[in-house]
Amino acid sequence: MDRPLADEIRPQSLDEVVGQRHLIGKGGMLRRLIESGTSANMIFYGPSGTGKTTIANIIASRTNKTLHKLNATTASLSDVKDIIADVGTLLAPGGVLLYLDEIQYFNKKQQQSLLEFMENGSITLIASTTENPYFYVYGALLSRSTVFEFKAVTPEETEPAVLRALNILRERSELPLSWEDGVPEHIATSCGGDVRKSINACELLYDAAEVRHGEIVLTMDDAKQLAQKSAMRYDKGGDAMYDCASALMKSLRGSDPDAALHYLARFLEAGDLITPCRRLLCSASEDVGMAYPQAVAIVKACVDTAMQLGLPEAQLPLAQAAILLATAPKSNSVVEGIGAAWADVRAGRTGDVPRQLQNVHADTTGTDNRQNYLYPHNYPNHWVRQQYLPDALRDKKYYRFGDNKNEQAAAQYWEKIKNADGSEGQ
Repeated sequence: MDRPLADEIRPQSLDEVVGQRHLIGKGGMLRRLIESGTSANMIFYGPSGTGKTTIANIIASRTNKTLHKLNATTASLSDVKDIIADVGTLLAPGGVLLYLDEIQYFNKKQQQSLLEFMENGSITLIASTTENPYFYVYGALLSRSTVFEFKAVTPEETEPAVLRALNILRERSELPLSWEDGVPEHIATSCGGDVRKSINACELLYDAAEVRHGEIVLTMDDAKQLAQKSAMRYDKGGDAMYDCASALMKSLRGSDPDAALHYLARFLEAGDLITPCRRLLCSASEDVGMAYPQAVAIVKACVDTAMQLGLPEAQLPLAQAAILLATAPKSNSVVEGIGAAWADVRAGRTGDVPRQLQNVHADTTGTDNRQNYLYPHNYPNHWVRQQYLPDALRDKKYYRFGDNKNEQAAAQYWEKIKNADGSEGQ
């Protein structure tokens, strides 16, 4: 079976690795650890195709430990036990270096089975994951490991690897091989920082190319068809989705309509309507709130319209909602108000409902059944002074008017009424 080109040209030294200069560049912490020969337990966290497996292989080649590789998507506890059984035998006299790919798929018991041997140095663990290890990796294992975060490789860093792959294909080709201007750049850009994917794209592009006048030409049209949606990283329920949702929300809050449209477009490209709709609806109350209360109704109408239309037409009402929220005046008085009130309730600061607010019923403590509730609509401006909060919280202020035009107008209105002469009640 022919080896995939990406595996065949996998770097054999740190200097050949594409990207990750913050880790393995000159003076990088991971580079210094590798070059010192330290056998440390490590967790490599980051997107696929960014060099995690490659660097693990380089580390393995520099040790005298027996290398074992497991993929947590298919490995079982018995596989782990088989590896542990080799420790201290002629099969692994110097110990075991275990490379565990996709560790997030190991359950707690499987991860715990490694702890004793990691602690006494019999096993050196290098685990990789595309998900946040602080959410998916058992705490005791994390405490015995150092986490290194791998970043998506930039198009500028990926392009040399693409050119290297294309030149290898040219050397092997029985017919002359060329490519149109812009093809390497397009492949490097369209594969979303995944070097392996970009090299695989080169190989597929070559295999699918047509022969023209005795020459193989890789065209831009073919490159665009091959790339399709691969430029965007999106894994529903994974870090990429939550990062994008967070970026959309923060762009709306930060009043940047261009960024809001960009992150919305990422969801649309992935075919995910639910996540952006939830973020838009939330932002209408959390970030705009009382500064423009009508935003809730407008955004809700846009979301309902989008869900009825489906893609691609749904892009229009959702873009309208995003632009509205991003350009609307902002107030967080709603979220701060309910947050403060809820905090008191959670802390047990409640108290009895004032007698005048209770449901009408016989007062069992005496003969007077009157509750002395003052009906606001019977008074000027439909307001009368009386206590609504429990005694323990009677002077508490949860809601504070924001400094926007809408809330300030309301503040002035109520200040005028409440300070008017002749206000009644207590």
